[in-house]
Amino acid sequence: MPEPGVEVKEVRVLEGPNLYFAKPAVKVTLELPGYLGADEGALAALVRRVGLRSTRVGAPGTEQRQRFTMRVVERAVRRLAAASGTTRLGVRTRAGSTPHEVVVAFVWRRRGRARALGHGIGPVLQAWLEGGDAVEQEAVVIGRSEPGERPTVIIPTVPVASVTGTNGKTTTTRMLGHIGMTAGLCTAWSSTDGVVVQGELVEPGDYSGPAGARAVLATPGLQLGILETARGGMLLKGMGVSANDVSVVTNVSADHLGLQGIDTVDQLAEVKAIITKATRPGGWVVLNGEDPRVWAMRASIKARPWVFALRADSPALREALDQGGRAITVLDGDITVLAPGRDPDRLVSILDVPATLSGLSRHNIGNALAAAAAALGLGLPREAVVEGLRTFAPDNRLNPGRMNTYTLRRDDGTAVTVIVDLAHNEAGLEALMDVARGLAAPGAQVHLGLGLAGDRTDELLESIGEVAGLRADHVVAAHKEHYLRGRTMADLEAHLRIGLARAGVAEIDSYDTELEGLQALVPVAADGDVVALMCHAERGEVAAWLAAQGATADTADDVRRKVVAARGEHELEPAIAELWDLSDAGARVQAARELSAQLPGDARLVFEHASALDAAGREAEAVAFYREALASGLREPHRHRARIQLASSLRVTGEPEVAYSLLTELAAERPGNVAVEAFRALAGVDSGHAEVVVADLLDALLQHAGDDDSRAYRHVLGSYAAQLRSRSRAPRGAQGEAVG
Repeated sequence: MPEPGVEVKEVRVLEGPNLYFAKPAVKVTLELPGYLGADEGALAALVRRVGLRSTRVGAPGTEQRQRFTMRVVERAVRRLAAASGTTRLGVRTRAGSTPHEVVVAFVWRRRGRARALGHGIGPVLQAWLEGGDAVEQEAVVIGRSEPGERPTVIIPTVPVASVTGTNGKTTTTRMLGHIGMTAGLCTAWSSTDGVVVQGELVEPGDYSGPAGARAVLATPGLQLGILETARGGMLLKGMGVSANDVSVVTNVSADHLGLQGIDTVDQLAEVKAIITKATRPGGWVVLNGEDPRVWAMRASIKARPWVFALRADSPALREALDQGGRAITVLDGDITVLAPGRDPDRLVSILDVPATLSGLSRHNIGNALAAAAAALGLGLPREAVVEGLRTFAPDNRLNPGRMNTYTLRRDDGTAVTVIVDLAHNEAGLEALMDVARGLAAPGAQVHLGLGLAGDRTDELLESIGEVAGLRADHVVAAHKEHYLRGRTMADLEAHLRIGLARAGVAEIDSYDTELEGLQALVPVAADGDVVALMCHAERGEVAAWLAAQGATADTADDVRRKVVAARGEHELEPAIAELWDLSDAGARVQAARELSAQLPGDARLVFEHASALDAAGREAEAVAFYREALASGLREPHRHRARIQLASSLRVTGEPEVAYSLLTELAAERPGNVAVEAFRALAGVDSGHAEVVVADLLDALLQHAGDDDSRAYRHVLGSYAAQLRSRSRAPRGAQGEAVG
């Protein structure tokens, strides 16, 4: 049989606001190879029969032919609707994912007849293509069909916020829910994790679509509803509510492309914008002003714009205020609200918002800005917003699976940081790597458990592999065997490996599960290293294993200490600086002792205590503290200095040979270091190695000297240094004869 020229691929009922209309609609996907490949003359005759005017048919297979076909489809829908008794009908057409595909959508009032109309389009188009007309025939079928129920989209009776975006929507939803509870409201929210009422998960599963909205708004005594709204739900069912009071769009980037007819980031942005068009005129649309696609959504909204941006000089802030909207940004380190004609309202320092990880997590700063704006837009009290931001911790209780950080201490005294995060796309992985690098000790490594769901394009998988290879020091594949979604594990990993190879990573170990990947990474991580796991499938198992290993969730203070240490600083750096400003040596020693007592066992403070004793001429006491600091894991650059100062103190206290040996090790580690060679020379003279240390000191000085005399005498001084070394290696008798 010949292939049909027209095929109705899908008739889908959208229950709420959708990509096509702000009300329930039916979406019909048509495959029309007969129209795309038909002779121009035959279609010209069709144009005359159906009454289309000023129509260019276009050559077969062209985009012009596809646009012509879209007009024919719209005419077919209107003719069929009119013949079956519908005189006014909203109809919209769109190009499909292939040249042969056209999508048409129309508003529905009765489900049964709307579906019948959708199915009737195919026979009408086929008849037209063949020179006939089936409009009346299909109209009879529609008229005989059961009318069906009317739309049941929920009209909220309590304040509702809808939250969407490629990244950050779950965290923003949870944060906003936490603020709502802090304000004393009975709050429920839905997300990809399930339905949550007053912080308790009552229905696990992916409820980021209409089912989640229904469950949330059915909560007894509900005062505030928050709906995470994912692209899939909006495309497959439409929004779950007729309208919202506040909508939030966090960002739009490449993810889940190639699904449900969404092939580009621009198309994805159009889907995300659905919730903004459903916001009531008196409400607020909270938009990311630093994402051009998101900020462009303001052109189609009826509500007022509230922009958020991390940079206070973002042009979007000014534009929003000029339009009578509001803005929220970071001003001098404070989350700050801007409104026309008012002074800036500083809510809270980002350092006091645990979710920001002491300001390290830029994407969570953005989420906090969005959540605060949404909360204020909903009319929640300012003090509740501030307190909610202060108390929302990025841990496994309040924000599971989203940038959860742990400290895993081992029996040998070393410690590793573990980060568990969804990181389900390229932007998410970049954010995870930013945090991992920001928590790693100086010189430490980042180990990554790399894994993704299978419903990503080949190109996206390869890009993520490349990011992993460029930004992590050690990568293993940690797969999600229950989320392959049509791929094989080997195929998915092959594309990750292509990206890794672009970054110069030739081979990686592979594990079937996230937990196995983590269990492989932790043992090879050194003190101060960070292990980052892209985790979705086994969040509970990973959390349980970490607890069994003795890992503890980081507090805000723990994170702050790691961030400061990663910069090579100490959390008490200002106090340490004040210590060395003291001119009295005794007062300095006392201040150092008191400072060290604040954090017993802190290697850096023990080192500062030792240094204060050393500077006061109490070298014998300093030696024990230097050794304690080194044994406690003192890090660079202070570790190197502690070894120099320990050696110097050992020389002064009568152990020049031990000092010389230690400084010789340091000289080998850092050739040409003049300070090391100078201290080594002092120890060498006291321990009988005068010739060799003078020779080495000459070499070090000549290496760094740049004056004319040094250049003129470099060769001869180098020769003298070689003679000194030769004398130091010669037997004592031979040395005497040479001298005499």
